Amino acid sequence: MARDYKKEYREFHRTEEQKKRRAQRNAARRKAQKSGSVSKGDGKEVDHVGSNRKGSLGKKTRVISKLKNRRKQPKRDGSED
Repeated sequence: MARDYKKEYREFHRTEEQKKRRAQRNAARRKAQKSGSVSKGDGKEVDHVGSNRKGSLGKKTRVISKLKNRRKQPKRDGSED
């Protein structure tokens, strides 16, 4: 069965809650770019420490390699790292 991208957008990506989360993640990335920690095409991403993916702009973010960030998996039981 083919993936219904329009339905996925309607039901998840378009929700107000998800828009706010995405905006916070983008703001964290912009803050890291402004400080010079990351730049476009450098293979690095902003990592949210403790699997806090709500996009906090404070101490809870760090810059790590894209490979290392994608390899990391959050705990499924809801506890912090």
